[in-house]
Amino acid sequence: MLTLTSPVRIWAHSLSAWVKLGAICVFTLALMQLEGGWLAGAVALVLALAASGGRVFFAQWLKMLRPLWPFVALVALWQVWLGAPWATFPIIARLGAAVGLANAVTMTTELAEILALLTRLARPLARLGLKPQVLALCVALVIRFVPVMLLRYAQIALAFRARSPRRPGWRILMPVLLATLDDADRVAEALRARGGAG
Repeated sequence: MLTLTSPVRIWAHSLSAWVKLGAICVFTLALMQLEGGWLAGAVALVLALAASGGRVFFAQWLKMLRPLWPFVALVALWQVWLGAPWATFPIIARLGAAVGLANAVTMTTELAEILALLTRLARPLARLGLKPQVLALCVALVIRFVPVMLLRYAQIALAFRARSPRRPGWRILMPVLLATLDDADRVAEALRARGGAG
């Protein structure tokens, strides 16, 4: 299965997963309070952090932000319909900065590190009957499935373009959904064959 981790090694790879997760939490909380120039500065900071990894890393980081465009368009149209187009920038800036930093962290953190971190954080939930390993595995599988879904979308869109002059758009949503469910079913079978998640 594909991974979101970048093959380009940068300085952030050497940081602990704990440090990066803590940074995301603090940054996201602060982001909700920032306005005007401070908010623009936060966006610039995230861009600078991504750019510090070099051209190849930055291009990959930008590519991972593509799924945000439908949400950006929806927010913009909604704000215009409400008669408050000036409120669009703060919402999009917060969304983009938060997701951008999360992408950078995911790209510079091995899945094994994330899995170990989530298992530790979920240990208190064992008193409620929840297995930390199972919860961590579920989150890890979600992270793993993001690039798989993007790849499936790209493959089906390419097949559609080969057969039709029209843009794929909403027409391929059902095939993408069915392909994703098929992938999820295969992963579930593989887990069952190996004794489950423990």
